[in-house]
Amino acid sequence: MAITSSPAAKRATTVPKVCVDVMDGQPPAADDELDELIEDLEELEQEAASPEDRHTLRRTRRLVGRLTPHRSFGLDDVAQQIVGGFILSAPFIVTEEVWTLAAGMDYIQWGATVFIVFAIGYGALYKTTDVREAEVEAGIGGFVPYRFISLLVIAFSSVVILTVVFGIPATFGASALTTAKAVTIGAVFSVVGAATADSLFG
Repeated sequence: MAITSSPAAKRATTVPKVCVDVMDGQPPAADDELDELIEDLEELEQEAASPEDRHTLRRTRRLVGRLTPHRSFGLDDVAQQIVGGFILSAPFIVTEEVWTLAAGMDYIQWGATVFIVFAIGYGALYKTTDVREAEVEAGIGGFVPYRFISLLVIAFSSVVILTVVFGIPATFGASALTTAKAVTIGAVFSVVGAATADSLFG
């Protein structure tokens, strides 16, 4: 069945107007109208006759979803990331094993750990769910989403805060370099918690 044969297909023709209005600086339609449009696009996606049609409709649905204020990145998402980051990193950063590992890491292993934090964060936000897409989220220069930047800042800063508040370097006699490496290890767990909280409740 052709995707243009259902009543939802006719309603979906309003997508270009919604997008054009927003790009022209005009306020988008009311939330309930956009939500109805998103539901129509979901219906069309299920009825699509080809993978190409489904892909196009999925991207359109994500774009329209970014136009609704309650779906955009905001302070509530930041709060969720903070809670998730602290909860998951706290049990690990206080363990002696983490600081022993940090003391034995060379610069290549340290750099690889930093990359892992970035990769986990991006993958958890944009590759494990259809709810959001990096290409249509607001960001710096239109390339790096604010949500992703916030996630990384919170992942590292939450571990730093716990490290300072608990006085962990002094407890284990760690140098500044070892402390920096331990923070990176802790950020691996923190970014998982922050991204999970954001995806589940965002």
